[in-house]
Amino acid sequence: MEITKHFFQNFSIIIILLFFFLVFLERHPNLNLRRFPVTLVFIVLLWSCIQFSYHPTPFARYDLRIIPLVIGGLYFGIAPVLVGATIALRSFYGMDIGFFQTVILYVPFAIIVWRVHPWFLKQIPSRRIIMSVSFTGILGAITVLEMRINETKSYWLDVVLAYLFIPAIGVFIIAYAIEFFRKSVKMQQQLIKSEKLKAVEQMGAAISHEIRNPLTAASGFVQLLQDDYLPRQKRKEYLSIVKDELLSAEKVIQDYLTFAKPDIGKLEEINVKSELRQIISILQPLANQNSVEILTDFSIIGYIRGDKQKFRQCFVNIIKNAIESMPNGGHLTIFTKFSQSVVTIVIEDTGEGMTNEQLAQLGEPFYSTKGKNGTGLGLMVVYGIVRAMNGTIRVNSELGAGTSFHITFPTISSIRKKS
Repeated sequence: MEITKHFFQNFSIIIILLFFFLVFLERHPNLNLRRFPVTLVFIVLLWSCIQFSYHPTPFARYDLRIIPLVIGGLYFGIAPVLVGATIALRSFYGMDIGFFQTVILYVPFAIIVWRVHPWFLKQIPSRRIIMSVSFTGILGAITVLEMRINETKSYWLDVVLAYLFIPAIGVFIIAYAIEFFRKSVKMQQQLIKSEKLKAVEQMGAAISHEIRNPLTAASGFVQLLQDDYLPRQKRKEYLSIVKDELLSAEKVIQDYLTFAKPDIGKLEEINVKSELRQIISILQPLANQNSVEILTDFSIIGYIRGDKQKFRQCFVNIIKNAIESMPNGGHLTIFTKFSQSVVTIVIEDTGEGMTNEQLAQLGEPFYSTKGKNGTGLGLMVVYGIVRAMNGTIRVNSELGAGTSFHITFPTISSIRKKS
C-alpha cells in the first residue's frame, strides 16, 4: 500500500496549505474576488503534489494533482491555467510517456471544465459538491485505465484504492469546506447589512436635526412676515427663503423614507420609452455642460406598472451620476430590451468606473463614491424604488473603463398573468 500511504501524506500537505490560505483570506477579505492569489495558491498545490509524488519507475508519478485541478477548475474557473502549469511542471521530470499521458488526459479536461464553470456556480451547494466528487471519480478512473494500458508494474488494488477513493474523499472534504466558508462569508455580509439598516433607524435622530434647521429658519422668517409694515420687496425675499428651506426639509425626509420604506403611491401604466426620453431632455443641459454625448436605442414597446414620479426620480439619479462620472466628456448609452415577461433598461457610461470593493457597497446607506461631494442618499433611493416596483438592479463596472446599470422590471402582461 505504498501509493495509498504517499497519497495520505500528499493530502496532508494540501490541507495544511489550504488552511493557511483560508486564514490569509480571512485577514485580507479584499482579496476574495481577485483571481491572481487564488491561481498562485493552486499552482503551489500542484507543485507540491508533483514534487512529493510516489514514482517507483522513472516514467510513472503517482500523485493527487486531481484535487487542485478539479477544485480550482470548477470553483474558481482557472482550469486552463492550472492544466498549463501541470504540463509545464511535469515536463521538468522528463518528456516520457507519463508526460504525454498528462497532456492527453488534462487538455480535454481543461476545455470541458472551463465551459462548465459558469453553469456550475449557479447550482446549489450540495449539487456542486456532488459534481466535484463525480468529476474526480471520472478522472481517477481514466487515470487507472491509462496505467493499465501502459502496463505499469504496480499492485492494482493499491492503485484502484488510491485513485478512486482518496482523491474523491479529498475533493469532498475541500468542497464542503469551501461551501461552508462561502456560507459563513455570506452570513457575515448579511449581518453587516442588517447592522447598517439598524444604523439607518438610529440615524433618524440625526436626520431630524437636519430637518429642524431649515424649519427653524422658515419659522423665523414667517414671524417676520407677520409685520404689516414690511416692504413688498422684503416680503418677496422672505417668502423665497421660506420656500427654499421647506423644500430642503422635504428633500431630506423624502430621501430617507424612500429607502427605509418606499411608498409607491398611484400605480399607473408607464411607457418606458416616453419616460426615458423626457428624463433625457431634462438632463441634456448637464450632459452638454460636461461634453457628454447621449446615445439611445429604445425598443418600440415596453410598458410597466408603477409610480411615474418615483420612476423619474430613480433614473434621474442614475443618469445624473453617470454624466458626472465623465467630467472630461464621454459617451452615455441608454437602451432598452423587451420580452414578454420583463423590460430591461441599460445605462452605460465611459466614465471612471469602480473597483469591486466599491461595487459591493453600492446602494448602501450613506455610502458615496463622490467623497465629500456626495451624501450617499442618491443611489440608496434608487435601490429602494427599484425594489418597491418589484424590479432588480445589476451593476457592472471596471476601473477606468466605465459602468453599466441593468435595471429590470416586470411587464404589464406578466403582472396580469400572475394575478
